[in-house]
Amino acid sequence: MRARRVLSLLLAGAVLAGAGCSDAGTEPPPTGTLPVSDVNPTSRDRVRTGGTLRWPLPEFPVQWNFHHINGSRGVVEQVVQGVLPSLMRSDAKGVPHPVPAYLESAEVTRTRPRQVVTYRLNPRARWSDGRPIGLRDFASQARALSGRDRRFQVSTVTGYGQIARVEKGDRAHEVRVVFRRPYADWRSLFSPLYPAGTCDDPETFNNGWLGRVPVSAGPFRVAAVDRTAETVTLERDPGWWGRPAKLDRIVFRAMDTSAMPGAFANDEIDLMDIGVDAAALRRVENVRGAVVRRAGGPDWRHFTLNAAGPVLSDARVRRAVMMGIDRRAIARSDLADLGWPVQTLGNHFFVNTQEGYRDNSGELGRYDPERAARLLDEAGWRLAGDHRVKDGRTLALRFVVPSGVPGSKQEGELARALLARIGVRVDIETVPTDDLFDRYVTPGDFDIVPFSWLGTAFPLSPLRSVFARPRGEDIQQNYSRLGTPEIDVAMDRAITELDPARARRLVNEADRLIWRLATVLPLYQRPQIVATRGGLANLGAGGFQEIAYEDIGFTGPSAQGRGPARAPGGF
Repeated sequence: MRARRVLSLLLAGAVLAGAGCSDAGTEPPPTGTLPVSDVNPTSRDRVRTGGTLRWPLPEFPVQWNFHHINGSRGVVEQVVQGVLPSLMRSDAKGVPHPVPAYLESAEVTRTRPRQVVTYRLNPRARWSDGRPIGLRDFASQARALSGRDRRFQVSTVTGYGQIARVEKGDRAHEVRVVFRRPYADWRSLFSPLYPAGTCDDPETFNNGWLGRVPVSAGPFRVAAVDRTAETVTLERDPGWWGRPAKLDRIVFRAMDTSAMPGAFANDEIDLMDIGVDAAALRRVENVRGAVVRRAGGPDWRHFTLNAAGPVLSDARVRRAVMMGIDRRAIARSDLADLGWPVQTLGNHFFVNTQEGYRDNSGELGRYDPERAARLLDEAGWRLAGDHRVKDGRTLALRFVVPSGVPGSKQEGELARALLARIGVRVDIETVPTDDLFDRYVTPGDFDIVPFSWLGTAFPLSPLRSVFARPRGEDIQQNYSRLGTPEIDVAMDRAITELDPARARRLVNEADRLIWRLATVLPLYQRPQIVATRGGLANLGAGGFQEIAYEDIGFTGPSAQGRGPARAPGGF
């Protein structure tokens, strides 16, 4: 689940190594060394024109509006990055730069009495319906995502809620955004940008992108969305004004992650995210011509606890659960046989390799079953045999896992064994991967759920909605359903600080408060381990680097023959 990109709070840490080259990525990184990016960077003149890239997805989304509460997912982002405007693109160090196809420049042009950001748009930029990209699109999206109209079911209002107005600039193709108060992460806004017609009214915003992508403005356009085959086909857009896409098409196909290694070995897909699946890694390493690419990822694995549930509403029980879980044991199990350093994560905003990272976990990050047991005693849950009881009921927690992610069930089994030692029963419930968020996480039908937050170069903007106090039924992305005024104030102080060093300190102050609340248990920085065809260029394990879809392609004979026969139904 990712919300968008911006700067000011961090750059990649100095411990990172250099980017990989065309034949790099086959060896695991030495202990303690995490490559910054490994995407086989290749100049466009060495990338063949033509061919189809077959790209698997772990689920098939219904909602293609990324800014909708049900659309803010990594799989949605993977598709819309190729068809919608992203005004900024981060490099391998996490530094954002304007994308020339959309922006000639973007800068803060005034700080007092209010911060003003001026965008100078590329005059050639236009939507697929022929309308120029301009003021109305910025104003409409800012209004819809501001949070002032609750009918818009938005995933986050961070940043947009601080916009006072959007107005025409002094020159043609200029848009000025005036903020109510300083906003350090302004570069994260308007990416992806949706057309004004999407954001003008709640009905279109909430339902206009269900099962379809009606408008585009990128190097690719959507040729077909096949719900039965669970495929989305992008094709090169002849109306694109930027550098033409090297590929003819990209076919995204949903499949269980457990099926991806076989599909890769059988030449049905061209890349796959191995994640932390050691068995999958062993299998793809034996595929002729395959390359395994590795980078220190911006994403992080965690357990979210549902603080609105009858048991976990008690902070003492939440803290006991956290201290009763050996995070290092889970990280060691998840990362076993991957050739990857095992290191727990002590922060909800920064990953270990980022500038600004501090371990703020304190006692909640330490495995301490004795202390956990005492907390349960204090909460009135007494030990009766192997289980704790209170008011005639057993202390039991539902650990909900997606069916297509075997590692999640393994995490549940480890958590069950660990928590059994302090008398807490854990019932593992496996649900369809496509239903995990819509039917379980978002409605709050769970006690503990494991998944990964997708990180960006700007950790606070997308994650503010994860830790901000829910507003009635509007939880945004706070699936724990709990927050405090103090946390909100701390995050707001950080996000209005324009000095990067001070901003990082303020983010860590907010993080310490979040640890105290005991709602989200970080586990580890998630490695990016991606298997690709050897000839696939400009795509792989990007780390913080965001990919230019028009530059993706093949460099060798593997590009030959990848034409229409690889469209949906040809797998």
